Amino acid sequence: MAEPAAILRAATDPRWFEAAVGRWQDLLLDHANCEKKAASTALALMFTYPEDIQAAQRLSRLAREELRHFELVQQKLLELGVAPRRLSPSRYAEGLRKAARRHEPHRRLDLLLIGALIEARSHERFMGLIPRLPAPLADFYASLAASEARHVGLYLRLAARGSGTSAAELDSRLVELAAVEAERATAPDPEFRFHSGTPAG
Repeated sequence: MAEPAAILRAATDPRWFEAAVGRWQDLLLDHANCEKKAASTALALMFTYPEDIQAAQRLSRLAREELRHFELVQQKLLELGVAPRRLSPSRYAEGLRKAARRHEPHRRLDLLLIGALIEARSHERFMGLIPRLPAPLADFYASLAASEARHVGLYLRLAARGSGTSAAELDSRLVELAAVEAERATAPDPEFRFHSGTPAG
C-alpha cells in the first residue's frame, strides 16, 4: 500500500504542529476522544450494514484496537499528570459526515472513504509529531503510527470490495471527499484539536 498521506489533498500546516507542541495536554485529551470516536464509527458501520459479515468481523477487530489505543492514551494522561476534562468536539468529522451522500449504496462507500481519510490524517499528524515532541510522547506516537496506516488500508479495501462501483469511480469520489477533508484540516480554526485546522490568529 502507498503511504497513507498519498490520499490526502493537503499537508497539515506547520503552525498546527507548533500549537500541538505547546498544547500537548489538549492534544492528548482530544486524542483520547478521537480513539473513542474511531471505535464508535466502526461499531456504527457494523450496526448499519449487518448483512456484510466479512466487514463486520474486520470492523469488530478495528473497534477493539481503537479502544485499546484509547486505554493507552488514558494511561499516558495518568502518567503525565494530565487531569481529565471535557473538550468540545472539533468541526472536522462533522463536516466530513455532512459530505456523505444520503442514499445507498453511495452512502456506504462515502462513509468508508471518509474513514480512510480520517485515519490518513491521523497518521500524517502522528508522523509530524514524532520529531517535534519530547521523547516520552514522541515514542508513544511512533508506537501508534503503524496501526493508523493499517486502518487506512482496511477502510479502502472495504470500500473497494463492497462499493459496486468501478475503480475509476471510487478514485473519483475519493478525490472529491479528500478535497472536503483538506479544507477542514487546513482552514483557519479558532479551536485546537487533534483534527483541527490551521490555528487562527
